[in-house]
Amino acid sequence: MPTRIGGFGGISGLVAYLRAEGITHLIDATHPFAAQMRAHAAAAAKETGVAHILLTRPAWTAGKGDRWEHVPDIDAAIASLAGPPRRIMLAVGRMHAERFAAQGQHHYLLRFVDPPEVPPALPHHTLVVDRGPFTVDGDTRLMREHAIDMLLCKNAGGSGAAAKLAAARRLSLPVRMIDRPVQPDVAVAHDVAQVLAWLDHAEERGV
Repeated sequence: MPTRIGGFGGISGLVAYLRAEGITHLIDATHPFAAQMRAHAAAAAKETGVAHILLTRPAWTAGKGDRWEHVPDIDAAIASLAGPPRRIMLAVGRMHAERFAAQGQHHYLLRFVDPPEVPPALPHHTLVVDRGPFTVDGDTRLMREHAIDMLLCKNAGGSGAAAKLAAARRLSLPVRMIDRPVQPDVAVAHDVAQVLAWLDHAEERGV
């Protein structure tokens, strides 16, 4: 299967690639927070007339016993932490973790898949290196061991990282939830079977 690694050079580059390769169907399976990439895919598909579908995990929704407060983005999440020191499990990914140094009064619990080459530049933090799948019992134990009093995370959705939410519910901890960016107005599928059905229908229509 042909594979391309790297960017396309914005919308115009992706348009050129779709045309040069004779692409007829575009399946966007980028991360739910890859807003720019998703916007570029939608714009390029529209310009070229390529059939386009977004494959994404369903977003998490609060249930009975959850104590969620929603914020629209990373900047709002950082601003919302003004106040007395807390012990926060910070699950926003390695790329954004150091931005929370702006609220350096808190102690942050970080969990990375791999050890970083350089320790995160957060004044007070504990770093746990671990790889999922995680369990509710395991995350409950982790939060208790580190005396966590708040969970802050992105709404990545899916089941793979949901254990921390169930653990927070079990411990009656507040959750600061960063909502997903607005997604393009395109067809959406939540699993591969739906994408395959979409492809079958597209073939039947002669797309």
